[in-house]
Amino acid sequence: MTAAIDIPNRPDDEVRLFYEMLRIRMVEEEIAARYSQEKMRCPVHLSIGQEAVPVGVSAVLQTTDQVVSTHRCHAHYLAKGGNLRAMLAEMMGRTAGCCGGRGGSMHLYDTDVGVLLSLPIVAASIPVGVGAALKMKRSGRPDVAVIYLGDASLEEGVYHESANFAAARKLPVIFVCENNLYSVYTALHDRQPERPLTMLGAAHGMPAELVDGNDVNAMISATQKAVERARGGGGPSFLQCDTYRWREHCGPNFDNHIGYRTEAEYLSWKERDPLQALRAKLTAAGRLDEAKEQRIAAFLAAEIADAFAFAEAAPFPEVARIAENIYA
Repeated sequence: MTAAIDIPNRPDDEVRLFYEMLRIRMVEEEIAARYSQEKMRCPVHLSIGQEAVPVGVSAVLQTTDQVVSTHRCHAHYLAKGGNLRAMLAEMMGRTAGCCGGRGGSMHLYDTDVGVLLSLPIVAASIPVGVGAALKMKRSGRPDVAVIYLGDASLEEGVYHESANFAAARKLPVIFVCENNLYSVYTALHDRQPERPLTMLGAAHGMPAELVDGNDVNAMISATQKAVERARGGGGPSFLQCDTYRWREHCGPNFDNHIGYRTEAEYLSWKERDPLQALRAKLTAAGRLDEAKEQRIAAFLAAEIADAFAFAEAAPFPEVARIAENIYA
C-alpha cells in the first residue's frame, strides 16, 4: 500500500488507476500553471484529458517491457514509472534531468523502468520500437515493446514499413494509436479518407481493435489481449484509442477560440473525462469519497512541489561540456 493514503499496490486496482491518472493530471496542470515563469526552457505538449490510455496500458506491462513515445510523452513516461524529479529537471534544462538538461520535455526516457525514448519528430520513434521488439525476440526474452503514436503518424511511410516488418517477423510489439482527432490544428477528416484507423493495422495482417481511450478498464482489457498475443509469439497488435486533448497542441493554454475546433466539441469530450468516469464508479462502489480524494490530492501535491523544488535547485550544465554527446 502507498503509505499514508491507502492505495493498493495491484496495478489494475481501480483505486490505484484513479491515483495514477490523477497524478498525471496534477503534474501537467502544475506545469501549465508554472509555465509562464519561464523556468521550463522547452515547449510542452500536455496530455490532459488523455490519461486513461497510458495508465491502462502500463497497468498490464512489466518493468522490463519497453515503451517508446512521441512529443506528447509526459503521461507515457509517468505511467510507466518514470522519475518525476528527473522529468521536471529536464524541462528546466538542469543537469539532474534525464537527458542532463539537453533534451527538454520531448526527449524523456528512463531505462530503469522501460521508457526507452521519446522523439518529437512525427513517427520517428516507431522503427525504434520495432527494433526493440526485434531484439527481444532474438534474445528469447518474454518482453513486449509498446509504440505510442498519434493519428498523424499513420500518414507517414515509416509506420507502414515498420508495421509490415513487425507483422512479417511476428515481433512482440503493440502499436497504441492515440487518436485525439487533430494533427496540430488539422482535423482527421481533412487529412485522411473516411475509414476506420483500425484498417491501417489490419492491412498489415495484425489484429486491430477500436478502444474507448477514455475508459481505463477498456484500455486494460484491450492491452491484456495484445500483450498475451505478443508474449505468446503471435506477433504485433494495433489499438486505436479514441481520446481528446483538452488544451492547445503545444503550450499550457486553451485554444478553442482560434476556430479549428468548436467549444461544443470540446465540452462533449470533457463530459467524458476519464478521471470523472472512474471517480463516479469508485464513489458508487463506496471505495472513494471526498475525504479520501482530498488526502490523495494532498499527498500528490506534496510530491509535485518537492519535484519542482528539486528541479529548480539543480545546477545548469557547464558551458565547457557543451560538446559532449554531439556526433558529426
